[in-house]
Amino acid sequence: MQLSFNGRIPAFLFGLVLALPVSGHAQTGETQFPLTIEHAFGTTTIEQKPERVATVAWANHEVPLALGVVPVGFAAASFGDDDGDGVLPWVSAKLKELGAEPPVLFDEGDGIDFEAVAASKPDVILAAYSGLSQNDYETLSMIAPVVAYPESPWATDWREMIQFNSVGMGMKAEGDALIAKIDAEIAESVGKHPELKDKSAMFITHLDPTDLSLIRFYTANDTRVKFFKDLGLNSPKSVMDATKPGQYSGEVSAEQIDQFNDVDIFVTYGSSEMLEPLKSDPLASRMTAISKDAVVMLGNSPAATAANPTPLAISWVLDDYVGMLAEAARKSE
Repeated sequence: MQLSFNGRIPAFLFGLVLALPVSGHAQTGETQFPLTIEHAFGTTTIEQKPERVATVAWANHEVPLALGVVPVGFAAASFGDDDGDGVLPWVSAKLKELGAEPPVLFDEGDGIDFEAVAASKPDVILAAYSGLSQNDYETLSMIAPVVAYPESPWATDWREMIQFNSVGMGMKAEGDALIAKIDAEIAESVGKHPELKDKSAMFITHLDPTDLSLIRFYTANDTRVKFFKDLGLNSPKSVMDATKPGQYSGEVSAEQIDQFNDVDIFVTYGSSEMLEPLKSDPLASRMTAISKDAVVMLGNSPAATAANPTPLAISWVLDDYVGMLAEAARKSE
């Protein structure tokens, strides 16, 4: 394996990297090895098709599973896992479909468990959607070739996650087909709700009714916000203006809350009971979306987890999520 640490790929080069096909046989579509992948930490070379695939961080394991490959290990779910088994329901359903038991689950409560990853003896480690540090990347690279994120931590959207991880498995064509399948599902679901057209949405990270002095939100770099575009929604100018390069979240003082009056729909976690303190708060109630009840409260269930779009979760939650957004869009009129 040849690795170099050349720093972050400029955005214009990243687009070219994705556009470049992996070398292979034109008639069969079989990927030719060795192959090279450029990412935020440099270049990773994979010498031969991996047989043992491990993943770290959130949701990367959904790519091999969606392509029919059961990883030798992946990160245990720490949010939205109602039964506490470390496996989200759409992942459990896919494992059952493949006739497989859950593999080793890495406990990442205190960061990546490097010893557990090494013990799974992977041929490749997929981490296209992650928050790897340089040290994390270098340590994992001593275990196996690592597919890291293309530009910034936690900013890889679901299509890029599939593209990078499937290439790392030598399954680029299958990854492209998976993206096309999911795109078709999204188009069909969104097509049933024309009321979403030309509406804008903002994703609040967390609401604390006891402290509304700050409004914390996901920026236009975050995958949840990028997913709005897939669903026919726009990011309002206020969120775009508040988005800083490389940051997936931001915050503003409640005194500046008027800047979000161009938002039609608010989406956030938590239960509907949290909406009443917002509506009675003298500052928060001034936001148009709140005063009109154009708010989607996702709760803390697996459905809330699935609002962060991933290859298997999208199909699992799509119609319900689009329906909730459409209801809020009607209230925003």
